[in-house]
Amino acid sequence: MSRFLNVLRSWLVMVSVIAAGNTLQSFRDHGFLSEKLYTASPGLVNGLQARTFGVWTLLSSVIRCLCAIDIRNRTPDNACDFQCAIEHAALFSSQLLPREILHLTSLYHITLFTFFLALAHFLSEVFIYHTAALTIGVMAPLMVASFSIMGMLIGLQYLEVEALSQNKKKK
Repeated sequence: MSRFLNVLRSWLVMVSVIAAGNTLQSFRDHGFLSEKLYTASPGLVNGLQARTFGVWTLLSSVIRCLCAIDIRNRTPDNACDFQCAIEHAALFSSQLLPREILHLTSLYHITLFTFFLALAHFLSEVFIYHTAALTIGVMAPLMVASFSIMGMLIGLQYLEVEALSQNKKKK
């Protein structure tokens, strides 16, 4: 495994642990959200909203931790196992993307999506709904999501190169 992927895995674990801490804080005291995140409209934050935020954050935390544990997790089509999926992809080898990319690490993509979702959420709260201001409490998750997206997009390239080199070794 490349050094970059190891660093990315460590980053995902760290982000996951921080998110788990935020989850606990959301369940313990909903004032945390009104004081740190939704400072432009603190009156809109209540216990139900805080617990919902906590569950969403916990789910993101678990997904990110699972990806860090098994960054190469591959989930092929439901109809067959991974080898069968690669063989089916060979039928479509005339497409622009290499067949290995078609079935690359769905858990990785789901994890990447959690960061896009977080980025969209916080940006929309600041610029569309005006419930959050650009304070350090909002800037921190925006920076984490942005850096994570960049890192995971770079990591995707490493995973693709690894998959291609492993298939060349098999042939």
